[in-house]
Amino acid sequence: MILIVDDDTAIRSSLSFVLKRAGYQCVTACNAKEAMEIVRSTPLALIMLDMNFSLSTSGEEGLTLLRQVKLFVPQTPVILMTAWGSIQLAVQGMQAGAFDFITKPWNNLAMLSSVKTALQVNAPTDNSDNSTSQPSFDKIIGESAKLKEVLSTVARIAPTKASVLIMGESGTGKELIAEALHRLSPRASEPFVKVNLGGLSQSLFESEMFGHKKGAFTDAYADRVGRFEMADKGTIFLDEIGELDAACQVKLLRVLQDQTYEVLGDSRQRRADVRVVSATNRDLKAEVAAKNFREDLFYRINLITVTLPPLRERSEDIPLLVKHFIREQALSYGMQTAEVSHEAMTYLQRLPFYGNIRELRNLVERTVLVSGKECLDVDDFKACSEPTDASADNHTSNASTLDDMECQHITRALEKHNGNISRVANELGLSRAALYRRMEKYGIKQ
Repeated sequence: MILIVDDDTAIRSSLSFVLKRAGYQCVTACNAKEAMEIVRSTPLALIMLDMNFSLSTSGEEGLTLLRQVKLFVPQTPVILMTAWGSIQLAVQGMQAGAFDFITKPWNNLAMLSSVKTALQVNAPTDNSDNSTSQPSFDKIIGESAKLKEVLSTVARIAPTKASVLIMGESGTGKELIAEALHRLSPRASEPFVKVNLGGLSQSLFESEMFGHKKGAFTDAYADRVGRFEMADKGTIFLDEIGELDAACQVKLLRVLQDQTYEVLGDSRQRRADVRVVSATNRDLKAEVAAKNFREDLFYRINLITVTLPPLRERSEDIPLLVKHFIREQALSYGMQTAEVSHEAMTYLQRLPFYGNIRELRNLVERTVLVSGKECLDVDDFKACSEPTDASADNHTSNASTLDDMECQHITRALEKHNGNISRVANELGLSRAALYRRMEKYGIKQ
């Protein structure tokens, strides 16, 4: 049963009509009093709540009712309804516990998609079928409790259409999680399209994401298919979404809100039937607070948040990862599989690995190739991970905090490679953008 709360008779009627045609049962209320009577007496699967019930447009009535509803039925999802110009009200509602928001006038397909997603995410889990309750994560290596918790969340939300925000440091495997979300979803047979927003300029954003027609602008010599069209019926992975500038954030929000877009040079609206998965190594809440990232876009992309732990917080997975990387390399190069001594494995488990899994992989592969030995010891890994001069070693020993160690780690790598950013980033397992951000954080000059 879905409860519709709105003081406008026409809104209640039209929304009920669309939902009933889609196979849902509905009940309506025109004010907060009627709504709470229904909430107290009727089991509800979903509540669709208007933000205003009077001539006032402050939204306080809706926020107050939302808080009351969450006290009585905290597990029941609430979708807010507001005008596009009042999206800030919806953001406040999301902060108060709402699941999602739609804007008036709504797109029926987008509205139904939001309803379906809310019901799917909040549906009770059925563990009777072991084949579905234990999905395969063959590309993701690890057995730590923190990783298992992440994979459990991924398995639960993958069958839904909910937008997912994957957060974590560079090199933690965010792309693998995005691929798993797609592979375990009903969209698995459709395209999985990756977009690195960190390398996309404002001038190219619309053309790259939405496509263009020949002659749409000076250099448009041929038609171009945009990434949203490529991902039709599949999943689009928006990597490094925290790097997106303000103007592009507005354009992206429009697509995610209405699920429609226009190709440059073509006025026809096209439907974006895609599941959106985003990733960032930035603290987006802090970016929102600093006015660098739109709050409404933040709540649109993170219906579900998956946070990946850094490798140093799941060091028990390092032996499994090391053996996996060695096996992969042996197969790639037709080499004998090398062993790693117990002491060497313990040494690796104690390293901070600020570049996370990417840095570990680089170190293992480099050590295997350089040493050429059948059994790798501590000295083999040290020789491939640290500069040889003693001053650098002494400098390291004085590190008192993780930030100190990271700063010194970067400084040593810069000295080792004579300031070559690409080589340093590769050694540390970081992207160039991530390395520059860390250098700026610690005041390190190139």
